[in-house]
Amino acid sequence: MTTDFVATTTIYSWKQEDNRLARRRKRKSRRRQEGRRILEHIPQYSIESGEDKPVTAARKFIHAEGIMPPALLLVKRNEHTTDRYFWAEKGLFGAQYVEENHFLFPSLRSFESPTVTVSAPVQLTVQAPASLSVSELVAVTVN
Repeated sequence: MTTDFVATTTIYSWKQEDNRLARRRKRKSRRRQEGRRILEHIPQYSIESGEDKPVTAARKFIHAEGIMPPALLLVKRNEHTTDRYFWAEKGLFGAQYVEENHFLFPSLRSFESPTVTVSAPVQLTVQAPASLSVSELVAVTVN
């Protein structure tokens, strides 16, 4: 009987341990999601860092290829890690920073989602020259 009790309490404590170690769901920032959507439309370049540090490899690649901003560089550090950089007019930035602060970069403003504009009907009154006939006036208003 004592072995059954020990086995039951051990299983229960493992379940508690699993619940504590379970990852919480990460909150997704709307601002960062918007920045990520904007960066999807930017030209991307994938490179390997080789012997250099990822930032150095990105800078060398930019200067060697003559890449014009804006551009997104994916620098593979090793088989598991890839660093993301954004090449802007003012320099090289981490892509996560740019995602969160995309509104600070003028080159990304053309890629932002358009704001909703409400159009109101406009009435125009144009004085037609006296030399036009009625049929010519109708043709002018239709076009």
